[in-house]
Amino acid sequence: MWRDGQRERKKESYSISQLQGQIEYTTGYSYFGFVLLSLVVSKKTFTLSDELHKYLLSVSPAEHDLLRRLREETSLQPQHSMQIAPEQGHFMQLLLRLIGARNTLEIGVFTGYSTLCTALALPDDGKIVACDISEEWTGIARRYWKEAGVEHKIDLRLGHALRTLDKLIQEGKAGRFDFVFIDADKENYPGYLERSLTLVRKGGLIAIDNVLWSGKVADLAITDKDTVAIRAFNEQLRNDPRVFLSMVPIADGLTLAMKR
Repeated sequence: MWRDGQRERKKESYSISQLQGQIEYTTGYSYFGFVLLSLVVSKKTFTLSDELHKYLLSVSPAEHDLLRRLREETSLQPQHSMQIAPEQGHFMQLLLRLIGARNTLEIGVFTGYSTLCTALALPDDGKIVACDISEEWTGIARRYWKEAGVEHKIDLRLGHALRTLDKLIQEGKAGRFDFVFIDADKENYPGYLERSLTLVRKGGLIAIDNVLWSGKVADLAITDKDTVAIRAFNEQLRNDPRVFLSMVPIADGLTLAMKR
């Protein structure tokens, strides 16, 4: 408030009962209390409710019509949960544009949603080497890539991904990729990472999906092979001196590793 050219100091108190015990904050200027309150209650990421997730999508960039249709068709598949979320697709497209990606590598295609996200974000002469083992799932992907007019950007290689990656290295592709997305069988994550670190350029980005694994990684009583594999992988990667690292709690957890 202004009075006679001077800002009037107004004392206000804010109680945050959600914290253990009650903490009283007494502030100077009245608007500062709201800033301080926001800082206090934003100490950690919270899980999105269905209502808040719906709101997030409503104020995000519109999902491309072909991506929407592909997502809806994939939802009819028994393994539909293997597909990334729309907000993750938006996020990855932004990352690709930020680093100026032209050559990318995808390990695990499924029905092609993430590949299509990538292809739409790349320039017309951009290229994706996409690795998968399923002719059935990638058959769905190919229909949408063709309809979107991006199939010329995508080199689909069917077969065991580790062998495909080894062949790329033998072909002299080390250091040639700007971006790698890993979203395949969890037990082979360490092998995929090692080869990706060879194939990606210095300053390039590797994104690894499902690192929070629906929260199972935090429950040591859960010991199925995939959960154990992801838990061990996360521990291994956190101290890897070859990368700058951030684990982002988007969708099922996405680790970003930039090659030093």
